[in-house]
Amino acid sequence: MLHFVQDQLDMDGCVKYKAMKIFEIYNTDENIGPAPRGACSKPMSSLPASWVSSCKSQGKMKRTGNRSERVGGKTMKVSGKRIKGKKYGGPLPDYSK
Repeated sequence: MLHFVQDQLDMDGCVKYKAMKIFEIYNTDENIGPAPRGACSKPMSSLPASWVSSCKSQGKMKRTGNRSERVGGKTMKVSGKRIKGKKYGGPLPDYSK
C-alpha cells in the first residue's frame, strides 16, 4: 500500500510526488528502543511513554502503580522503588512476551 506525499514544486510549476510506504510514515525512531543517556533525569510528563517504561526497567526511575511482585523470595509492593527489570539484570520478570 502506498501513500503519496507532496514534495516540492518543480521549476516548471509542476508538483512532484514521492511514494512512501505506510510504515515509513508512522514509524519514527524517536520513541522506539531504550531511553537515551540523560533522558531519565527529566520529568515523566516530558518523555514519551516508551522512554518512561525503559527508564523504570533500567532502575533509573521510580516505579508507579500498586503492584506486588516476588523480589528475592518475598512478595512486596514495587511502587516508589527503583528495581531493575529482568532485561537489565534485575529480579522483576518481563511480561512483554
